[in-house]
Amino acid sequence: MEHVTFKKMHGLGNDFVIIDGRTKNPNLTPQALRAIGDRHRGVGYDQLVVLEPSARGDIFMRIYNSDGTEAEACGNATRCVAHLMMAELDKDAVIVETVAGLLKGTTGPDNTIIIDMGAPKLHWADIPLARAEDTLNTPLQAGPLANPVAVNMGNPHMVFFVDDAEAIDLDRWGPVLEHDPLLPQKANISVASLTDTGDIRLRVWERGVGITLACGSAACATIVAATLRGLVTGQARILLNGGPLDLRWQEGGSVFMGGPIAYSYDGILSPALIEGPFNV
Repeated sequence: MEHVTFKKMHGLGNDFVIIDGRTKNPNLTPQALRAIGDRHRGVGYDQLVVLEPSARGDIFMRIYNSDGTEAEACGNATRCVAHLMMAELDKDAVIVETVAGLLKGTTGPDNTIIIDMGAPKLHWADIPLARAEDTLNTPLQAGPLANPVAVNMGNPHMVFFVDDAEAIDLDRWGPVLEHDPLLPQKANISVASLTDTGDIRLRVWERGVGITLACGSAACATIVAATLRGLVTGQARILLNGGPLDLRWQEGGSVFMGGPIAYSYDGILSPALIEGPFNV
């Protein structure tokens, strides 16, 4: 097998391996995805993105989690891909196609990238939940966490509002809630608390990954949930482990997310790594 080149990028520490598959798609197996995602014997990533041709936008991005499963959406990765495509095409705005739909990316102040993440889905069947429930007060509980807001931002999210997000043992309760029978496609689990400055502190257990430094789609779900609960008025700075994102949402409209991206390095995946010769 030929060598496969990649770019390593991140948004607030939420890190990605990005492969340009427009000419030749590497068609990575789940075993290869897990091997590349191994942070000791591979490259390591939260999500791996394969760029493909798009008939509807400037680029199609296919997203995989580090456990080898495919994801529908990733806000921070979309910012990275939008940045790459605007530079490549010399455009001020690009359309990034994902499994979840079309997302528009533009350049914001201080070289941030702003993504129109589309309108949230709030009906129980669109999350999806296993049965009809009130998504503003979802009957999901584990340990100290209960009564989340369910939001789909291209992928499913459960947002739990707590007094102190730092005090929650997310390593313990995140995987329990991710695999709850109420969630047939599993879900990203977020714990959020309001700060004295009016910001929102957010910590995220990402479906198929674990705790990450940042999750853009979770931040989008959180601004929706906080607005619906009356905690904010459609705009907030959301403080993730890796840094802040700026979010705004008006009910009935799109969620807009702005934040920085960073380039780390270019690399080459060896054939042995792509073949996934070890169990991870």
